[in-house]
Amino acid sequence: MTTFDQREKAFEAKFEHDQELQFKATARKNKLLGLWAAGLMGKTGADADAYSKEIVLADLEKPGDSDVIGRLVKDLAAAGKPTEEATIRKQAERLMVEAKAQMMKEAK
Repeated sequence: MTTFDQREKAFEAKFEHDQELQFKATARKNKLLGLWAAGLMGKTGADADAYSKEIVLADLEKPGDSDVIGRLVKDLAAAGKPTEEATIRKQAERLMVEAKAQMMKEAK
């Protein structure tokens, strides 16, 4: 195996690792976002956990955050807690930072 081949394999492995970390961070962010929304809707305990899992699964419908944001806007409005999309996006940004911090802490 040449040095070039070794380098190529190393870059591919790093890319794969980075993509996996990004996927996990996004899933954790969505879980935290689901728990946040569940709290706004008055859900606690197992109900809140179940709702957060639904939000994580909702993200698998299409690329990007639009499916999750749309679901949260709809669910919050139905629960009598209408929340603007911009507010949810801002919370999602904050929770992504928290999700990454939690992952870093667990990696130690």
